[in-house]
Amino acid sequence: MITVILSSPPEKLRGHLTRWLIEISPGVFVGRPTARVRDEIWDMIVSTLTNGRAVMTFPTRDNEQGFDIRVHRSQWEKTDFEGVTLMRHPITTAKGSMKAGWSTASQHRAARRRKAK
Repeated sequence: MITVILSSPPEKLRGHLTRWLIEISPGVFVGRPTARVRDEIWDMIVSTLTNGRAVMTFPTRDNEQGFDIRVHRSQWEKTDFEGVTLMRHPITTAKGSMKAGWSTASQHRAARRRKAK
Protein backbone atom coordinates (compact mmCIF):
# COMPACT_ATOMS: atom_id res chain seq x y z
CA MET A 1 0.00 0.00 0.00
CA ILE A 2 1.29 3.46 -0.83
CA THR A 3 0.47 6.78 0.79
CA VAL A 4 0.82 10.09 -1.02
CA ILE A 5 0.56 13.41 0.80
CA LEU A 6 0.33 16.57 -1.29
CA SER A 7 0.21 20.22 -0.30
CA SER A 8 -1.37 22.69 -2.73
CA PRO A 9 -2.00 20.18 -5.53
CA PRO A 10 -3.69 21.40 -8.71
CA GLU A 11 -7.19 20.00 -9.26
CA LYS A 12 -6.03 18.22 -12.42
CA LEU A 13 -3.42 16.27 -10.44
CA ARG A 14 -5.93 15.35 -7.71
CA GLY A 15 -8.33 14.07 -10.35
CA HIS A 16 -5.63 12.12 -12.12
CA LEU A 17 -4.49 10.43 -8.90
CA THR A 18 -8.03 9.19 -8.19
CA ARG A 19 -7.64 6.78 -11.12
CA TRP A 20 -5.39 4.60 -8.95
CA LEU A 21 -5.68 5.93 -5.40
CA ILE A 22 -8.45 6.90 -2.96
CA GLU A 23 -8.40 10.39 -1.46
CA ILE A 24 -9.10 9.82 2.25
CA SER A 25 -8.54 13.43 3.29
CA PRO A 26 -7.75 16.57 1.27
CA GLY A 27 -4.35 15.93 -0.29
CA VAL A 28 -3.91 12.44 1.25
CA PHE A 29 -4.16 9.48 -1.12
CA VAL A 30 -3.81 5.75 -0.45
CA GLY A 31 -3.88 2.71 -2.68
CA ARG A 32 -2.19 -0.47 -3.78
CA PRO A 33 -0.88 -0.01 -7.34
CA THR A 34 1.89 -2.08 -8.89
CA ALA A 35 5.50 -0.89 -8.59
CA ARG A 36 5.50 0.27 -12.20
CA VAL A 37 2.31 2.32 -11.73
CA ARG A 38 3.69 3.69 -8.43
CA ASP A 39 6.79 4.98 -10.23
CA GLU A 40 4.64 6.49 -12.99
CA ILE A 41 2.47 8.20 -10.37
CA TRP A 42 5.57 9.69 -8.72
CA ASP A 43 6.94 10.93 -12.05
CA MET A 44 3.57 12.54 -12.79
CA ILE A 45 3.49 14.21 -9.35
CA VAL A 46 7.01 15.61 -9.77
CA SER A 47 6.30 16.96 -13.26
CA THR A 48 2.87 18.42 -12.38
CA LEU A 49 3.32 19.81 -8.87
CA THR A 50 4.70 23.33 -9.31
CA ASN A 51 3.92 25.09 -6.02
CA GLY A 52 3.28 22.42 -3.42
CA ARG A 53 5.18 19.59 -1.77
CA ALA A 54 4.79 15.83 -2.04
CA VAL A 55 5.69 12.83 0.11
CA MET A 56 5.18 9.20 -0.88
CA THR A 57 5.67 6.15 1.33
CA PHE A 58 5.58 2.61 -0.01
CA PRO A 59 6.58 -0.89 1.10
CA THR A 60 9.99 -2.28 0.18
CA ARG A 61 12.27 -5.11 1.20
CA ASP A 62 15.40 -2.97 0.85
CA ASN A 63 15.64 -1.97 4.53
CA GLU A 64 14.70 -3.13 8.02
CA GLN A 65 11.77 -0.73 8.27
CA GLY A 66 9.96 -2.35 5.37
CA PHE A 67 9.09 0.93 3.64
CA ASP A 68 10.74 3.71 1.66
CA ILE A 69 10.06 7.42 1.36
CA ARG A 70 10.17 9.83 -1.58
CA VAL A 71 10.12 13.58 -1.02
CA HIS A 72 9.61 16.41 -3.54
CA ARG A 73 10.04 20.16 -2.87
CA SER A 74 10.20 19.81 0.90
CA GLN A 75 12.51 21.28 3.51
CA TRP A 76 12.74 17.82 5.03
CA GLU A 77 15.12 15.45 3.31
CA LYS A 78 15.43 11.71 3.40
CA THR A 79 18.65 10.41 4.93
CA ASP A 80 20.03 6.94 5.59
CA PHE A 81 21.43 6.23 9.04
CA GLU A 82 23.02 2.78 9.15
CA GLY A 83 20.26 1.22 7.07
CA VAL A 84 17.40 3.09 8.74
CA THR A 85 15.62 5.76 6.74
CA LEU A 86 15.12 9.00 8.66
CA MET A 87 13.71 12.40 7.76
CA ARG A 88 16.05 15.28 8.54
CA HIS A 89 15.15 18.94 8.78
CA PRO A 90 18.28 20.95 7.94
CA ILE A 91 19.18 23.89 10.14
CA THR A 92 19.53 27.13 8.19
CA THR A 93 21.34 30.28 9.15
CA ALA A 94 19.94 33.81 8.89
CA LYS A 95 21.50 34.08 5.43
CA GLY A 96 19.56 31.01 4.28
CA SER A 97 22.55 28.72 3.93
CA MET A 98 22.81 25.31 5.54
CA LYS A 99 24.41 25.15 8.96
CA ALA A 100 26.63 22.16 9.65
CA GLY A 101 27.21 20.51 13.00
CA TRP A 102 25.20 19.82 16.11
CA SER A 103 22.19 21.78 17.32
CA THR A 104 22.63 24.43 20.00
CA ALA A 105 20.60 22.37 22.49
CA SER A 106 22.86 19.33 22.09
CA GLN A 107 25.98 21.48 22.47
CA HIS A 108 24.65 22.94 25.76
CA ARG A 109 23.74 19.47 27.00
CA ALA A 110 27.24 18.17 26.22
CA ALA A 111 28.81 21.15 27.99
CA ARG A 112 26.72 20.48 31.12
CA ARG A 113 27.79 16.84 31.12
CA ARG A 114 31.46 17.83 30.88
CA LYS A 115 31.06 20.23 33.79
CA ALA A 116 29.32 17.58 35.90
CA LYS A 117 32.32 15.24 35.57
